[in-house]
Amino acid sequence: MFGRVWAGFGPFRERFFARGDLKYLLLDLLKEKPMHGYDLIRALQEQFGGFYAPSPGAVYPTLQMLEDMGYVTSSQQEGRKVYTITEEGRRFLEEKRESLEEIRTKFSHWWHCWGPAYRELWDLAFAVRRRGPWHHVSPEKLRRIREVISRARQEIEAILGE
Repeated sequence: MFGRVWAGFGPFRERFFARGDLKYLLLDLLKEKPMHGYDLIRALQEQFGGFYAPSPGAVYPTLQMLEDMGYVTSSQQEGRKVYTITEEGRRFLEEKRESLEEIRTKFSHWWHCWGPAYRELWDLAFAVRRRGPWHHVSPEKLRRIREVISRARQEIEAILGE
């Protein structure tokens, strides 16, 4: 839905998830069914409403670490590496259930507070994109659009600074 665009913006700039949280999320998905890396990325993106999608550069090393720890196994299927959680991985995840719930609670709290505002920003971006660069927009209209966006940014900064 939204891709990785938000990963470096807003709450994610300050590292939304703690170091190591990704392993719990991956194991939790794998307990449902075996998956390959890109399936896991898409599933996480869907699970977090499009506001979080880990990069392959984060997912694959984490999967390798989980395999080295004996928490997942991998096999080749149709030219892709498919990962399956082991019984040891299930036990580990159960021991860390509280950590997984903290991750979900943190995101749920953020989403409840900020999600609707971010949705409006996305809708604005898509409105501009839909009618933007490939449609002729006069310099005067572009100036007016920039002014509106600038005023909105200034007003939001003032509200947040109260």
